[in-house]
Amino acid sequence: MRRLILLRHAKSDRPAGVADHERPLNDRGRRAAPAVGAHLAEAGLRPDLALVSTATRTRETWEAMAAALGNVETRLQREIYEAPANRILRVIRDAPDSAATVIVVGHNPGLGDLASDLAGEGPRAARNRLGLEFPTAAYVVIDFDTDRWADIAPGQGRLDRFVRPRDINPDLGG
Repeated sequence: MRRLILLRHAKSDRPAGVADHERPLNDRGRRAAPAVGAHLAEAGLRPDLALVSTATRTRETWEAMAAALGNVETRLQREIYEAPANRILRVIRDAPDSAATVIVVGHNPGLGDLASDLAGEGPRAARNRLGLEFPTAAYVVIDFDTDRWADIAPGQGRLDRFVRPRDINPDLGG
């Protein structure tokens, strides 16, 4: 079995004169990221590998979460930045099979589209909600009945859960 966690970066700021790739987290994002990391750890969702977009907001999100998740191999992946679903899927398919659980920290709309594409099974209400929203700092867990990342394909995953920051703590929004 392969377990995939798709996590949208936490809420970011939009400072004047700062390029999109360099946008940092805002205060809400800096509160949400460690809370989501702790929530993942408490749920036993500790990844073996993190594939993280090179954007500042995704790196800051992962850094704020990583302490709660222990020692996780991390690969910064420029290909994930503002990527459509099919490009993110190619990055995932290249993950080493020694990593049973992979987390991707990236951006919308690519992550939300990919989650909807991959989740062919699972709770209908959660899959329907996923098609409507994928807020900042939200994550999905999708399981695949395969031993190789190269074999995952649209419609073959089972949505295990879809968690928004407000599901963890209403004060986190999202």
